[in-house]
Amino acid sequence: MKLEPIITSLLDTDFYKFNMHQLIFHKFQDLTGEYHFKCRNKDVVFTDEMVEEINAQIDHLCTLTFKKEELDYLHSISFIKDDYLEFLKTFKLHRDYVKCYKENNELVCVVLGPCYLAMPFEIYLLEIINEVYFRLKYNYDELLLQAKRRLNEKISKMQNGTYTFKFAEFGCRRRLSHNFQDYMVHEFVTKTNNCVGTSNVYLAMKYKVTPIGTYAHELVQMYQGIKGLDLAKGNYYTLKDWYDEYQGANGIALTDTLTTDVFLLDFDKHFASLYRGVRHDSGDPYLWGEKIIKHYESLGINPKEKTLLFSDSLNFDKAQALYDYFISRVNVSFGIGTYCSNDTDVPALNIVLKLQRINGQPVAKISDANGKTMCLDDNYLTKLETAVNKRVKEAK
Repeated sequence: MKLEPIITSLLDTDFYKFNMHQLIFHKFQDLTGEYHFKCRNKDVVFTDEMVEEINAQIDHLCTLTFKKEELDYLHSISFIKDDYLEFLKTFKLHRDYVKCYKENNELVCVVLGPCYLAMPFEIYLLEIINEVYFRLKYNYDELLLQAKRRLNEKISKMQNGTYTFKFAEFGCRRRLSHNFQDYMVHEFVTKTNNCVGTSNVYLAMKYKVTPIGTYAHELVQMYQGIKGLDLAKGNYYTLKDWYDEYQGANGIALTDTLTTDVFLLDFDKHFASLYRGVRHDSGDPYLWGEKIIKHYESLGINPKEKTLLFSDSLNFDKAQALYDYFISRVNVSFGIGTYCSNDTDVPALNIVLKLQRINGQPVAKISDANGKTMCLDDNYLTKLETAVNKRVKEAK
């Protein structure tokens, strides 16, 4: 390992990994998951040196355990349960669940193991891969100066009132580096009133701000691999199990794993009343917001009592425009990631590590936008799309 360790704390990950992890620990220890890496950018090359460094960083990651002060911090969060914390006392990531190598000049990274032991890898691996790439390909010190200059410009616009919206920093997975994310969160929370929290649990603890996150697409996809369950009803199973686990805490639901139209078939008055709001992550945000407001109104629910959380590839200008458009009719919040944590003169990587199989069975996401679908089995994807389209057609 030529670089300093990138991950030095197991809290250095998105909060929703803990939230999903707790549910999976309680209900689904019998499931095996398979996760695959993908870089959506064209013509990105990971060198042999990068792959060697990535593997060395993974070796180090798998030596880490939770420190007492980290477990004490998690214990201070009201909905983190004692039996889960007891499990975390001895938790370690297993190195043999991860394979990382080059094939056809592309980086291959696969995680395979019991879901409750394998799913935490996602954010750590993306943090490692991204930072190794930028440190070894570019002059990191120059990138850091560019990122700090652009951060100062953002903060100035918040201080002078150009930006009035509130947001949470969601920048873990594609950050320039751990050090820059740390610096950036400190600057936002100490110099503006706009940043209400961060998805990074370590930084939330360090700077005494709210850790923010609910669940991701992988949780909804997980139900596709459980025998006997309807492929097109993953949202229903998720909404039910999530509420049973958290009783209203973490009350923001994700709409686009099987398209928002299918989500709304399950988001009836019962669930719409129980959940605090919904999160947008693909498709036209204005059309989506109008659709959600109309849905709440059709159920007799006042949209002003609910929250729309926008989190799809946002910058501050887009967030301000959405805030101005919707704020008179509904509560609005934002999760903003790469634009905060990796905004330099060099384009950021669009990298993901997605759940692809459960118990050997393929799973997939069908979002509200083209280009975000990732599935290892075209026949399964067709089957899932058919089931989803059938549900929508029958509901009309």
